[in-house]
Amino acid sequence: MMMILSRRTLIEYFGSLATAVLAAPMAHAQQTIAAEPVTNAKFGYSDVVRKARDLGMAGFDNNPPALPDALARLDAEAYRDIRFRPEKALLNTPSTTFRAQMIHMGPAYKRPVTVNVIRDGVPTSVPYAPALFDYGKTKFERPLPVNLGFAGFRLSYPLNDPRSQDELVYFMGGNAFRMLGRNQRLGLTARGLSLGEGGTAPEETPHFREFWIEQPNNTDRVTLFALLDSPSATAAYQFVVYPATETVIEVTVTLFPRKVLTRVGIAPLSSMFISGENDQRINGDFRPELHDSDGLLMQTGSGEWIWRPLRNPAQSNTSSFLDTNPRGFGLMQRDRNFDHFQDLDQGYENRPSYWIEPRGDWGDGRIDLVERPASDENGTNIMAFWTPRNPLEAGQNQTWSYRIRTTSAESKLHPAGRVLNTFVANAAAGNGRETPPPGTKRLIVDFTGGNLAYFYSAPDQIKLVATASVGKIVQSTLTPNPRIDGFRATIDVALLPGQSTDLQIHLKAGSRTVTETWAYPIGTN
Repeated sequence: MMMILSRRTLIEYFGSLATAVLAAPMAHAQQTIAAEPVTNAKFGYSDVVRKARDLGMAGFDNNPPALPDALARLDAEAYRDIRFRPEKALLNTPSTTFRAQMIHMGPAYKRPVTVNVIRDGVPTSVPYAPALFDYGKTKFERPLPVNLGFAGFRLSYPLNDPRSQDELVYFMGGNAFRMLGRNQRLGLTARGLSLGEGGTAPEETPHFREFWIEQPNNTDRVTLFALLDSPSATAAYQFVVYPATETVIEVTVTLFPRKVLTRVGIAPLSSMFISGENDQRINGDFRPELHDSDGLLMQTGSGEWIWRPLRNPAQSNTSSFLDTNPRGFGLMQRDRNFDHFQDLDQGYENRPSYWIEPRGDWGDGRIDLVERPASDENGTNIMAFWTPRNPLEAGQNQTWSYRIRTTSAESKLHPAGRVLNTFVANAAAGNGRETPPPGTKRLIVDFTGGNLAYFYSAPDQIKLVATASVGKIVQSTLTPNPRIDGFRATIDVALLPGQSTDLQIHLKAGSRTVTETWAYPIGTN
């Protein structure tokens, strides 16, 4: 079973880590890249790895070219009026239906990136030109610099209709990228790398500084390369994009630390959670729930499935789940009921889930979940990523590979019963229950799916297994819930003032676990 670290245990974990002698990098992750001379071979990932290695040996340049004042002063509406001309799209050949459009620099995107297209193995830079864009009502008194560069780019594809282009994936600002499957709306964000997230030191924001798009010769995939830079590390990326009902991106990243990295996040995801049925701390909105994702799903190296509902805490919180060679994790939008959102414009029920599938041996580490307080949906307050157990030493590169799958049918990921609802309340007497001790919390968890409906005729064969790291579970019940084809678990946990605990619940039939494990932190405050 995956070990869930409380805040206190996590502090002890980092304390022992800090006093240990820095071991050699993990053999499972390390890959030494030899400095081979460039030949007439086609440009590929090894060339980007070489660029990342050479860049890592130099100092970080934190002085990007200044954005022209006229561009820097644009308001959001004026910037949105600048659009790439579809007829100028790159990759436009009879052999493929992929198209690439550049994204204009703007007030929120001040660090330019270079975009190249690889044709017949030879990369060629895409120059900035005003003729590429329709500026609409936005006017500039003076021409913009010819070396302005781009904020990023987007790829389109006939994802939903063979007669039209739909947004597939885009890279825009920092090291973030977003992807879509069929009939999905933009929601959460994937990132290339996380540095310092969830720690006491300020978070560092790496940025992609250059991209290479390989001219596709078919319609089922497109390959991209990227070079990432930051004060603490450089990295080379390969992205192979497969558009589909569930779009998949195969990612390979080779990281070159400039200094020892103790808090590095691999395959990071960021999202937004303001309110849900389990957390109504922020209210006053006509929408009952407001989130791009409502839970962190994990499959451990041993095969256990864990569901951790998201929260909007009053103070920043980091939850860590120790594991070895995780099989998968992701931020999921499990709730697909429009009535729970009531937002006609944003379509939160159609936001995608992103599922990370590690490839190869990732070794020991932990999945970190960072939750920050937020009052509105304009931003992200949720992060999830894999953190290696050992620090990464300067000058020694390491490589990870994984897949990102964008899905709206998360129930297909595993066949067991899963959590549908989580409700939190103060425990009270009633229905034959005794008056609970002061400070007792009641957790109500609905499980559905899997083989649970089979046990309606014999509910006594299903057993509720509940544990608390701190405090006392004073009572628990399990009731068939035919409205969801599952069961409802109710537990009361008594805590002393100021205490908090990590709860876990799962259902068993005999010796066999028939549901994922529900994990949730709860306190008296």
